[in-house]
Amino acid sequence: MLHGTSALQNIWINRASHRVMALLWGSGETLRSHFQLERLNEELQAENAALQERLRAYERQEAEREGQARTGSPPKASYRYIPATVVKMSRNRTHNYIILDKGSEDGVRPQSGIISDRGVVGIVEAVDRHFSYGLTLMNPDMSVGARVGSSDVVAPLSWDGIGTAGAVVRNIPPHYAIEPGDTVRTSGYSTIFPPGIPIGTTGRTHLVDGSTRAVDVALFQDFATVRYVTVVDNLERAEIMAVEAAGEGRR
Repeated sequence: MLHGTSALQNIWINRASHRVMALLWGSGETLRSHFQLERLNEELQAENAALQERLRAYERQEAEREGQARTGSPPKASYRYIPATVVKMSRNRTHNYIILDKGSEDGVRPQSGIISDRGVVGIVEAVDRHFSYGLTLMNPDMSVGARVGSSDVVAPLSWDGIGTAGAVVRNIPPHYAIEPGDTVRTSGYSTIFPPGIPIGTTGRTHLVDGSTRAVDVALFQDFATVRYVTVVDNLERAEIMAVEAAGEGRR
């Protein structure tokens, strides 16, 4: 009887040790999978940023071919794309902000744009060596120059102040016909965002004070889920601003 009990105990001990080993192995595999996914996400971020930079360079090259004299030299990329991960982001304030894990040592500068694979996210406001702080589109202090559909109208787009996926394009002249479902993109009329980045689609249009129109926009980027972003740095911003300041000084 004692021998049988000991054998039974050994069976249970072996089973228990196997369960513990299985749990440990499973935890180890889960941890390895987690780090592998993190590494894969970082690689995909870098690849996405590189692809965006190549795409914008190609678009600029095509514009030069169509509208400018060719110089025989390869086109210079206007923007640098830096992948980043969101460290912290507010979503339930009146003035929402974002903190990224990339800073000056990574090439991030103030007044750079923040985008994702789904649209505009925000603008970098301050930078230290390893982190950067910015305003998100969910902030009344931020607006984006937007081009609406095929109408060729350009007007400011800003957060609707309600949820995490809505915005409004304001100050549209009343004679422009805006159809529901039109795509809204960045206009490129600034030194922050390249032209043609999709932002969202148009919805209801309404008159404001009987003189201008405003149109609701459903954003492609839902701010409730954003985690990986790309910082867009205009390499020619200083030169453009210098020319603009010189022009303003002559008035």
